[in-house]
Amino acid sequence: MNFNGTKFQVKVWKYLLTIPKGQTRTYLEVAKALQMPNAVRAVANAVGKNPYAPKVPCHRVIRSDGRLGGYSGKGGIKTKKKLLKLEGIII
Repeated sequence: MNFNGTKFQVKVWKYLLTIPKGQTRTYLEVAKALQMPNAVRAVANAVGKNPYAPKVPCHRVIRSDGRLGGYSGKGGIKTKKKLLKLEGIII
């Protein structure tokens, strides 16, 4: 898949592709996995600017407090909730 974004965004989006169906990660977990634990907000911004949803599964990234956060794909949060439910994740 060819990505069109900043180097950092592409790094985040490629990581999102590794999150297995039926699992979630927090923005902090993504930042830590990228070895950038202080970049939580930057990760959240990159996830929020994902133009490839749902192929790049940004719906699998949630807030550390268990809330959904945002969703850049069509339909916003309602769609995020629906996609997670289809994967067996109820939030």
